[in-house]
Amino acid sequence: MTRQSKWIQIDFVKGSRTFSNSFWACVLACGALGSILVGLSSHIGKDLIPLLSSEQIVFIPQGIVMFFYGIAGLFIGSYLGCTVFWNVGSGYNLFDKREGTFSIFRWGFPGRNRCIRIKIPLKNIQAVGLETREGIYPRRILYSRMRGQQSVPLTRVAEDSSLSEMEEKAAEPARSLRVSIESFQGL
Repeated sequence: MTRQSKWIQIDFVKGSRTFSNSFWACVLACGALGSILVGLSSHIGKDLIPLLSSEQIVFIPQGIVMFFYGIAGLFIGSYLGCTVFWNVGSGYNLFDKREGTFSIFRWGFPGRNRCIRIKIPLKNIQAVGLETREGIYPRRILYSRMRGQQSVPLTRVAEDSSLSEMEEKAAEPARSLRVSIESFQGL
């Protein structure tokens, strides 16, 4: 979503709060909990999950491995759930022609550096770039190339946009900043 006036353009960036991240966090947590219960069932000799029999699982080595895989799955599911809850990576890009600055704001993980703010003079923007990689997992990233600095991504890496939508997103800031558009084709 973009808001634009004569002097200011704001591009909102979607964070990690997506349906797929929420779905996988729940699947990981449920699967990990099941593994923990199966590992504990094999240890105590009583089925904690009524539909699954743990008679065939010996505690050492199978039950203990199931238990530790469950613990690891809970950590990964919790991490993914926290990124969804805190909406890590969301924010906006602000092009302010009046002040001559380009500002990037993103939310990170809680702590001292939760708010990530970068302010760059517009004169340092050399080009707007579009990196595309087609295939099974297509990847399209819009970035801003700075003079003498690293490129700054303007969109999420996993954004599901068609090539024509990404070209349109690249054209807006390039047109307003009067810079060229670069295209990079990945493998």
